[in-house]
Amino acid sequence: MEKSKKKVTQPHKKFNIVVLLMLLPWLIGFVVFKIYPIIASFIYSLQEYPILGDPTFTGFDNYVNIFTNDDTFRASLVATLKYVLIGTPAVIIVAFIVAAILNFKLKGVNFFRTAYYIPSILGGNVAVSILWTMLFDVNGPVNTVLSVFKFGGDVAINWTKDPTFAVFTLIILKTWQFGSTMLIFLSALQGVSKSVYEAAEIDGASKARQLFSITVPIITPVILFNMVNVLVKAFQEFNSAYLITKGGPNKATYFLNLYIYEQAFQNGNYGYASALTWILLAIIGVLTLIVFKSSDKWVFYND
Repeated sequence: MEKSKKKVTQPHKKFNIVVLLMLLPWLIGFVVFKIYPIIASFIYSLQEYPILGDPTFTGFDNYVNIFTNDDTFRASLVATLKYVLIGTPAVIIVAFIVAAILNFKLKGVNFFRTAYYIPSILGGNVAVSILWTMLFDVNGPVNTVLSVFKFGGDVAINWTKDPTFAVFTLIILKTWQFGSTMLIFLSALQGVSKSVYEAAEIDGASKARQLFSITVPIITPVILFNMVNVLVKAFQEFNSAYLITKGGPNKATYFLNLYIYEQAFQNGNYGYASALTWILLAIIGVLTLIVFKSSDKWVFYND
């Protein structure tokens, strides 16, 4: 019996060693590029870490200073929350509407699916930023079109230089890049059984009733996924604010990521930037937790 036990356990030991060896490259990369930076950034956040000179341990002074003495942080937080809380619903609503339209069997629908997805691939790169700056220039095409409808009166809107409109210019850009969210919605809509709609039509339900009583409840798990995904990405926005508005005017688009970047790589305050990063992480975590907690009341799972 003892010999047979040894024969059974030895292959398992060899198998475990092989599995560990195969996972070792990933484990090394995960520890070096994920775990270590997370731990290091928290340690740096407890220090005064200038670009030149030795770090000095200061405890939670960076955090206290951010919440009590940093007016720039407050302005940056307001700009970020405005961008996130307006931009996230805008992306979700537009992506869902376009997905619902593209779910119909239309002529050339595959072309439109591809065309609507392309902006999300381009992202906030330099070319898109230049295009957006030209479109929303004082004498640009957007104001030209609006002037035809007499919108805004005789004064052209200075979209990127006016604090009232600058953040909305970036929100429009964020909404325009709804392609990946739209494809996820489209996949969910195509997964809804047609027999459910046929039964609803027999009962006399209108298209609007089918939308709000059948389609939306069935795909609420996908709505939750897209909401969290878009929310987290919105908090991480950097390119558009940096390339189009430079954080202005009057810090109206001075997002937290832009503030962190300038503190770390322009001012060389690595400790302060690390503290800002952890605060941003905490804000994302709290809002994500609120979304998940609220999902018990509006997300329906098919058990």
